Amino acid sequence: MTTPTPASAPDHAAAPGRAGRTAGRSLLVWLAACAAGGGLALLAAGRRWVTLGAAGGPGGAGQDGLTGGDLVAWLPPAALAALAAAVAVLAARGIGRRAIGGVVALLGAAVAAGAWDGTRDATVAAAARAHATTATISGAAVPVESRAWVWPLLAAAGGLVLLGSGVVAAVRGARWPGMSGRYERDAGHARAEPGRAPARDADRAMWDALDEGEDPTDDRPDGPTDDRGR
Repeated sequence: MTTPTPASAPDHAAAPGRAGRTAGRSLLVWLAACAAGGGLALLAAGRRWVTLGAAGGPGGAGQDGLTGGDLVAWLPPAALAALAAAVAVLAARGIGRRAIGGVVALLGAAVAAGAWDGTRDATVAAAARAHATTATISGAAVPVESRAWVWPLLAAAGGLVLLGSGVVAAVRGARWPGMSGRYERDAGHARAEPGRAPARDADRAMWDALDEGEDPTDDRPDGPTDDRGR
């Protein structure tokens, strides 16, 4: 009767390690996607979406522009909140991580909706009345000189990336490692490593002896001899 060879044991022991590394890489990819989506939305929100010309301005003088944040005030805060929620996923576990993933998805949807709202004529007109002081003083309507459609499209793309990332976190986030799990795993590995636990126990015993007023070197073979009996 043949006995199983010891070489088969490491294969079974390595399987959880490979799964953990795969989950860790998946988490890193997810974080990179969230950073790309949120950063793209923030970049686009800070750019000029609409160029305005003051009515009656000579030779186009008095031109002004409206950024995505001017058109939709909550667009930059929504992108920032999505980035903060993505970082919070690292510290959460289980149901909490799924809930944060849902929050990221909702914020991504808000960013995409804000990008669409910033292209509406009613939104542009309201923002123009609020920001174009020349038009407010003269009472005339401010004509729209041009629109940069690339920035709303990029903001919407960033919002959709955040939306998809949030859905992924809500569905698969429980499989990803967290910061607390990593620390617990490292601590368990240190305890299992031969030679390290005895040394730590010996150091603790030495400090306990010093706290009690004893000399821990008296029991060692190479310690000083006791002169009290002379």
